[in-house]
Amino acid sequence: MKITWLGHSAFRIETGTATILVDPFFTGNPVFREEGRKDAAKGLTHILLSHGHGDHVGDTVALAKETGATVVANADLAAWLGSKGVSALEMGNTGGTIQLSGFSATFVNALHSSAQITEDGVSHSLGNANGLVLHFDAEPTLYHMGDTDIFSDMALIHELHQPDIGLVPVGDRFTMGGAVAALACQRYFKFETAIPCHYATFPLVAPTAETFIAGMEGVKTRVAVPEIGGTVSF
Repeated sequence: MKITWLGHSAFRIETGTATILVDPFFTGNPVFREEGRKDAAKGLTHILLSHGHGDHVGDTVALAKETGATVVANADLAAWLGSKGVSALEMGNTGGTIQLSGFSATFVNALHSSAQITEDGVSHSLGNANGLVLHFDAEPTLYHMGDTDIFSDMALIHELHQPDIGLVPVGDRFTMGGAVAALACQRYFKFETAIPCHYATFPLVAPTAETFIAGMEGVKTRVAVPEIGGTVSF
């Protein structure tokens, strides 16, 4: 498995059977390198969305049309994407699991919102915010937390799924900050590797992951902090 951080909460996940983009916020993302878009979309099979905010849905519609990738999203968000011309859709909702080619995706809770004011100036309710747990046939189990605060039922997510890799929001203001994110990782999970995200994008979020890194000192979990466009291999 190869995981590439594309800035904010966007990741490219490559396995033997699937190439996945999660929350592909490219256009309008001040830290995304536009010249990397072609590589990010190369061989794309699936796009997974944690929730409906514009900085997570991002380029989903264009990418789905360009590549034919299957989009996985909550039912409300999937219906809205269908109205925008996305044809290959797999819809689910909190607690549900979707079996896909070589992996499954389970929607779990996240403490966040999900509406979006779109180009027509209308606020669309796009379902609940979620985290996504990905189980692969022959790869580590991965948990993309989406945008969230800490919550005690993270313990149940660990009990049910035993994720090996955590993609953890640490930017504060709109999600938990680094210190709370480190507490969540230590109290509720036994990640082999944690990768921070949702920081260094805009002035309103934390400019670095240093608070999270400091909070994880002395913990067995490896904290991997790739540069934007950098890859972590497993």
